[in-house]
Amino acid sequence: MEKTKGFENNPKIPVKAIYVTGKTASGDRLDEMIKMIDETELNAIVIDVKDDEGYLLFHSATAETLNPEANNKVYLSDIDAFVKKMKEHNIYLIARIVTFKSPIYAKNHPERAIVYKSTGELYSDSDKLIWASAHDRTLWQYNVGIAKEAAALGFNEIQFDYVRFPAIARQDDMDYRNDTGESQTAAIQNFLKFAYENLSEDEVYISADVFGWAASALDDVGIGQHWESVANAVDYICPMMYPSHYGPGNFGLTVPDAFPYETIDRSLKAAMARNANLQSAAGIRPWIQDFTATWVEGYIPYRTKEVHAQIQALKDNGIDEYLVWNAGNYYHENAFK
Repeated sequence: MEKTKGFENNPKIPVKAIYVTGKTASGDRLDEMIKMIDETELNAIVIDVKDDEGYLLFHSATAETLNPEANNKVYLSDIDAFVKKMKEHNIYLIARIVTFKSPIYAKNHPERAIVYKSTGELYSDSDKLIWASAHDRTLWQYNVGIAKEAAALGFNEIQFDYVRFPAIARQDDMDYRNDTGESQTAAIQNFLKFAYENLSEDEVYISADVFGWAASALDDVGIGQHWESVANAVDYICPMMYPSHYGPGNFGLTVPDAFPYETIDRSLKAAMARNANLQSAAGIRPWIQDFTATWVEGYIPYRTKEVHAQIQALKDNGIDEYLVWNAGNYYHENAFK
């Protein structure tokens, strides 16, 4: 698939971003985030435009038509002022859109939600959130419509997260509302192609989050995320290479979480090898962790040293871009200096 080489009014840059929630963006800590970006090598934020629960950063005309309840809770009443403030600080804006884990939409359109075949009960994940189907073309329009609104407001990039099917062990028990006959892998790639085609005129880049181990798995690991299929359809592929997300023995490491440099180095090499299979591969821009995974046996605390080790592993492999995740938006500033 042919990709854009860049836009005159939105040039490509080596993105170094932190994740910011709508709650943080609407509160007192926003200025703290901006100050940290101004004083470090950071230059971007990934902000929830449509979050895990389906709520929105700003009032959406698309939602008003296709999913009005999502407008009942918006984090910013003056989105124009927010974007203006970010631009004044030369901050590259990435709109995170949680794509198919879409609880409000699924609740209001249960006939399009994933259900158990035996009971018709809505499927919910470990966070008790229900999922809509990635086969649903109306949901495609909903997500892309919100993305187009973000682009019109001045966002530089649209990032589709949870652009996958839920991880369910017994898939035969589920009704995925597949009236297209397409595979899960095809559904995800077809959505990303649809998004790319519909957003190209808006001069924004398209990125997609995938599990880090998508680079090591030969199939779509049961969720529709096949590396080449995704990397062929977007500008940037963003594997979640959090060391805490790899199990004992992965990459020959007893506890990958305890080896931040080595885990990033080895997982990135796997990703780069997969990209070599494509003529028009997406740029690789990994997610790294700035949090301590206390639930992992043998974990280590993540502070400045551990965050910097991950960044160094990327740089040593020629990748000068990264996205940093901390769910509460508390970061070790010195790691980015």
